[in-house]
Amino acid sequence: MSFTLRRSVRRVALRTAGWSAAAALAALAAVIAPSAHADHSAASSASSDASAPAAPFRSHGAAGGADVRTVAGSAPMLPLFARTTSGQLRAYEPKGTGGFQPYADLGTGYSTATALFRMPLSGNGGAQDLYLRMNNALYYTAERGTETKLIGTGWDQFNLLMSPGNMGGAAQPDVIARDTAGALWLYQGKTDGTFLTRVQAGTGWSGMDVLAGYGDYTGDGKNDLLARTPAGTLYLYPGTGSVTANAILGTRVTVGTGWNAYKTLVSTGDNDGDGKPDLIASDSAGALWLFKGTGKASAPFAARVQIGTSGWAGFNAFF
Repeated sequence: MSFTLRRSVRRVALRTAGWSAAAALAALAAVIAPSAHADHSAASSASSDASAPAAPFRSHGAAGGADVRTVAGSAPMLPLFARTTSGQLRAYEPKGTGGFQPYADLGTGYSTATALFRMPLSGNGGAQDLYLRMNNALYYTAERGTETKLIGTGWDQFNLLMSPGNMGGAAQPDVIARDTAGALWLYQGKTDGTFLTRVQAGTGWSGMDVLAGYGDYTGDGKNDLLARTPAGTLYLYPGTGSVTANAILGTRVTVGTGWNAYKTLVSTGDNDGDGKPDLIASDSAGALWLFKGTGKASAPFAARVQIGTSGWAGFNAFF
């Protein structure tokens, strides 16, 4: 009666032993003691959550190997995770030349998660570890060796949550979160799935409706952030490599306009195997598009290439 994130022939798989994600989460509250996680609540304040899972997600990924492919010294090549409108979670491994292989089924019942994102924390960066927000609580499960645990509560104060990779500090990927007041926060990731004390990355971010990116889009060796306005202007915020408050991002550069033609913008790192991080977009007709990264701040993306047809219309979340 547990989730199992698992590696199998370079694909991520989830074994549910007859349980849906929703059933497993609903089964669970007695095992996790909320007080043990109070330091990792969204605002680093004590909290409790009666809806915390009562049975762990267990990770049975094989030791050794890696789930993340890379070209030496380049952006990681990560799978694309997608949630269907019925709550099924799927993983699509990249082909390495642009586009994706057939999906692996990760289970059902994910429609109740109000946020989903992943960070390759365990297994020396190889495994794909999963975070999900249920109500106001954030949970973490490692693909390798770690049961699901409650990170903290109070995470419903954020209306955008994503991981851009490592923005600075320790080597682990980090989380960017925007609160309802428009402030942007950086949570530096730790190997156990928890976070260091949050640092403010900026204010005035209410005018953005999408945050995206995973990797260095400017070629300076530092991870960057992409943000889109509802009017369709896409901006690139170069990372500085600093984790000092309000000094994490540099002066923004306009990528272009008309990006509101896309329902979703997401990055899985390097999709086409050239070592540069790319951007993936889905439009209202369900087509999937690849914008190949150039590594240049002045023009970070090449002209789009279609990598999927209308079959992608049945998803309501990509990460």
